[in-house]
Amino acid sequence: MSEAIRKNFASDNTAPACPEVMAALIGANGGPAASYGEDDETARLEVRFREIFGTDLLCFPVTTGTAANALALSALVPPYGAVLCDQSAHIACDEAGAPEFFTHGAKLLPLPSADGRITPDALREAIAANREGGVHASPARAVSLTQTTEWGTVYPIAQVAALAAIAHEAGLAVHMDGARFANAVAHLGCTAAEASWHAGIDVLSFGGTKNGAMAAEAVLFFDTARAEDFLRRVKRGGHLWSKQRFLSAQLLALLEADLWLRHGRQANAMAQRLAHGLRRLPGAILPFPVESNEVFVVLPEAVVSRLETSGFVFHRWTTPPGVNGVLIRLVTHYATEQADVDGFLGAL
Repeated sequence: MSEAIRKNFASDNTAPACPEVMAALIGANGGPAASYGEDDETARLEVRFREIFGTDLLCFPVTTGTAANALALSALVPPYGAVLCDQSAHIACDEAGAPEFFTHGAKLLPLPSADGRITPDALREAIAANREGGVHASPARAVSLTQTTEWGTVYPIAQVAALAAIAHEAGLAVHMDGARFANAVAHLGCTAAEASWHAGIDVLSFGGTKNGAMAAEAVLFFDTARAEDFLRRVKRGGHLWSKQRFLSAQLLALLEADLWLRHGRQANAMAQRLAHGLRRLPGAILPFPVESNEVFVVLPEAVVSRLETSGFVFHRWTTPPGVNGVLIRLVTHYATEQADVDGFLGAL
């Protein structure tokens, strides 16, 4: 990798597509294939997802996480409805109104939390308050959980199950934004099934792009009845690829021999190495537990500026009131190596 990438901790989106994905793309390019998802790769992909999750499901490949989330929610929530989510959720903060656009007007109702994880009590209160609004409030029709969260924390399986049970009891569907689902499963040490449908998830946005793909995500319906006419939603939204085999081939490469999970473990391990080194620095503050591949740390402005001048790339975050220093986010990925982490810590 180039020196620029070795110093780049801005996002897991900065990682190159992994060799296995590139090889799969070349392999899928060997001749003609049926279009619009009628190809062999897409058929094999759905079978492989069913094997990994151990259940019947329907799989719809798309190119971006925003499309996966917005299209999934459009199948769960009517235009007059609402989606309950954490205040830090990607759908609320980073998707430029796409969920509202694809649902034709559904409202997002963000819930406050300390670490990106909705609590059962907060969800119960939000559902009750929403119902008290009567006809004057957009009725909640779905809950969206981000796993891993935008603060790098991971919902324990028991908490996901508790939230899903509360939602289902109230007649709400449960969606999971799994852009970093691999990192969550790697941290939890569980199966894909235990982290999703076993715990009550109805629809999962399965992330591939942050985990080694070039551009590939999948919307997985465990509650298959909710997928009625979903392919028409994908088509109408402009996300049905004519040469869909190239999307499916990327995901198949990640699913082969659990490469997706090995990538998640590598990214998490490098984040742990980074966090361990940062904790040894006088004055460094890590406000959240490091449970995936995102590390948030508060450092003095002078230190942050010197790192930037030295060519290291990362994002500055809004620093909480009353905290001295600058909050920055450091993200590792499947291609991050020990030398990259040690180089950053050495520069400190």
